[in-house]
Amino acid sequence: MRPRAGIAAVVILGLAMNHAANAAEVKVLSAGVMKEIIVALIPEFEKQTGHKVMLDVRPAGTLARRIEAGETFDLAVITRPVIESLIEKGKVVSGTRVDLAGVGIGVAMREGAPRPDISSADAFKRTLLAAKSVAHTDPEVGATSGVYLAKLFEKLGIADQVKQKIILVRGGSSALLVASGEVELAVQQISEILNVPGTVYIGPLPAEIQNITVYSAGIGTKARESDAAKTLINLLTSPEAMRFLKSHGLEPAVVR
Repeated sequence: MRPRAGIAAVVILGLAMNHAANAAEVKVLSAGVMKEIIVALIPEFEKQTGHKVMLDVRPAGTLARRIEAGETFDLAVITRPVIESLIEKGKVVSGTRVDLAGVGIGVAMREGAPRPDISSADAFKRTLLAAKSVAHTDPEVGATSGVYLAKLFEKLGIADQVKQKIILVRGGSSALLVASGEVELAVQQISEILNVPGTVYIGPLPAEIQNITVYSAGIGTKARESDAAKTLINLLTSPEAMRFLKSHGLEPAVVR
């Protein structure tokens, strides 16, 4: 029995060493909205593949500029229009795009503050005009919700009136500024303001001014670990991932 046990140990050790020898870094570029789901899946991915994920999270526009400038990657998780544009430019492999989730824009306030009315476009407009300060992502860095909101404020005719009270956030959740008491309201994609301690999610923008952004995954044309990227896409579209998405304010949108 002892020799057999010894042989088994050697075999297991050999397999482990082989697994480690084949381990690689998988470079994933992701927009902030999808960060939590990717982070949640990394342990399972690394267990399945033996690879390590190198995750870089930036605004969609920033990632697009970097990729267009020639940065290589294995998997990109960005907005669908950006992924489609990168396919056209030969930066993402045609046929690898998978739509993962859609998310709208919502509003958050500090815990204990009076609840404002955002039930209609006019109500939302009045709420912004009455607020002392409002945080949202900076459109200058290509933040999806920030770009949309800048245009929306123009459309609502209040851009000049709210300009002085807007606090622009270059990374992370605007709701963190609400929680710390630095600003009164945060307007950002729902998944990034939901469940931030110290804040209350008021609700989504009214339907007539809502903007739903779809996030997609695509494999880089110069990917070194394309098989591993496919494995991660499979995890991102698994039933467990779909449940996670819904609990974080996103709606699954798996469409080829």
